[in-house]
Amino acid sequence: MKAKLAGLGILLLVILLAAVYTMFGRSRTAAEISGYVGGEKIGLLEDEEVRNLIQRKYHLKIDYSRAGSIEMVTADHTGMDFLFPSSQTALELYETQFGNPVKSEIVLNTPIVLYARAPVAEALLREGTAWEENGVCYVDMEKLAGCIENGTAWSEIGLPELYGNVTVSTTDPTKSNSGNMFAGLLANTLCGGTADETTVEAVLPRLQTIFRNLGYMESSSSDLFDQFLKTGIGAKPMIAGYENQILEFAVENPETWEQVKEDIRIMYPSPTVWSSHVFIALDEQGAAGIDALMDEEVQKMAWDRHGFRTGINGSASGTEQFGVDGVADEVTRVMNMPDADTMECIIEALQ
Repeated sequence: MKAKLAGLGILLLVILLAAVYTMFGRSRTAAEISGYVGGEKIGLLEDEEVRNLIQRKYHLKIDYSRAGSIEMVTADHTGMDFLFPSSQTALELYETQFGNPVKSEIVLNTPIVLYARAPVAEALLREGTAWEENGVCYVDMEKLAGCIENGTAWSEIGLPELYGNVTVSTTDPTKSNSGNMFAGLLANTLCGGTADETTVEAVLPRLQTIFRNLGYMESSSSDLFDQFLKTGIGAKPMIAGYENQILEFAVENPETWEQVKEDIRIMYPSPTVWSSHVFIALDEQGAAGIDALMDEEVQKMAWDRHGFRTGINGSASGTEQFGVDGVADEVTRVMNMPDADTMECIIEALQ
């Protein structure tokens, strides 16, 4: 009899626990928000540990469609809760067209860098277009822009095995942020300082010449970086991208990185520009994404696993962990991007 009562008690307890789970578990079902995201952040948003933490602590799932930073501003926002471009310029363009968003905040940072095959980096160093300081390679953007603008052949800088002229592969500046920021960086270089509406008009013909000489442009920074890794020196000797891309790749693909690391150099434009990845909430549901992504644990994983510099992370204390030579402890040679109105002039000229 006692055994039957004990069994009945256990059964009732199980039923009670199931009922409690049903009542409270359902109330904690994760809300889902949707938005447009730049391709370079997909690794972070697909990180299972990041997703699980956000769902556990914030009861939130972040769904997305990939789009270029400039492209997403002008896209159809129906059903979207947020935009997650890679620059404040995109936010300024949004505000110009639609007014202030519900909320916005810079969540991640990474500088624009150049990636070059080892022979290309060595040639630039020999020619004086680049130099090395404390193990970090820097590129004189004025000299590099001159090489591209003037149609300098690779053979003229000691690389006769490469066909054609000196170039930097980049994304389409009218669609993708990395290309847009590279265009802003070149405009600054040609203006001798941060370009504005009073100075940029004079350099637009030169900027158009440079971009004509760059040839075909990808629409996504992640696709461009992937092609750089896969196609070799003949197809893409040098590209413009984000610093975090090589750091994330080294973390996620340690065996492959060991095989290719001697052939790839990270080089910092002098000066460079910061790519500030700003989360734009289009409604109150989207605003929850800012709280989740600004979580201290998420911010730490964004640096440790994906290479985004995030305020307290990404300082001099942690660059060695990636096993990537030539990463700057601190990025100090930085110039402001041109403002949104100036960038709009540049985009129109390059269409």
